[in-house]
Amino acid sequence: GCFWCMQPPYDKAKGVVKTIVGYTGGTKEDATYSKVSGHRTKHREAIEVAYDPTQISYDQLVDIFWRQINPTQADGQFHDIGLSYQAAIFYDNEEEKKIAEASKEKLGKSGRFDKPIVTEILPRVSFYPAEEYHQKYYLKIPADFEAYHVGSGRVSFLERKWGEKDKK
Repeated sequence: GCFWCMQPPYDKAKGVVKTIVGYTGGTKEDATYSKVSGHRTKHREAIEVAYDPTQISYDQLVDIFWRQINPTQADGQFHDIGLSYQAAIFYDNEEEKKIAEASKEKLGKSGRFDKPIVTEILPRVSFYPAEEYHQKYYLKIPADFEAYHVGSGRVSFLERKWGEKDKK
């Protein structure tokens, strides 16, 4: 959910080589923002992360993910509602699937959340990069990004659930 909000934490992580925001999980080719946000393609906003596994593990990438979302919200993320904003982890192989599922189970048992963890873990399918104006939006228009990031309820939720000392 909200690819703009997912990009900064990954860009700051040591070992992440490149991030691209875009669309995945849908049934149509040629996903665009207007088609995806209009719920005509069944895609979700997503981020593709290229990383150096000698510096950061897939498990650490999954941990960063959990700390950016509300994993108990099934209908979207924060005030963004709809399929295109529903959070999911997309895996490339069985090892990544096992890591993601184990991480989800551990988070569910942690007691951090009062409701079940509903974030889906799905096989990776075609990824379509978003339009250029969406890439690194937090750097291009920082005031608008920050207003959205805070105004969506994301920041206050994450501070309540993870606390200042745990923020990444």
